[in-house]
Amino acid sequence: MPTNIEEKARELCETIVAQPQWTSIRSRIDAFLSDNLARTQFDAVNSKGQSLHEKQHSGQPLNGQEIAEFEKQRDALLKNPVARGFLEAQDELQGIQHSVQKYISKTLQLGRVPTESDFKDEEGGCGHHDCGC
Repeated sequence: MPTNIEEKARELCETIVAQPQWTSIRSRIDAFLSDNLARTQFDAVNSKGQSLHEKQHSGQPLNGQEIAEFEKQRDALLKNPVARGFLEAQDELQGIQHSVQKYISKTLQLGRVPTESDFKDEEGGCGHHDCGC
């Protein structure tokens, strides 16, 4: 038998999937998953980006050709509407996740349900993220 917290978490999940934008998010993700070209482009850009990051992190210089090739692949990916839709859907999902985590973390920190004013001091830096920038 689920606990009260588990039941409320389930209700939150039901609320999330009942949101109007949820259908759009899911359809863009599903379109991406069924599009081999978009997935191949995405994997290539991620792989190249990771490779460049590791190279730079290890102190090796990046040459202009490597960077240009990465930018060319990234630009092609962003011109693909299915891939671009997927990336936008990912951002929207991360926004939902961030919002939920923010409220839960603040509740645990304060020991009560937070109000909007409890978040006002944290809105500096880059905007809505608690990244410390």
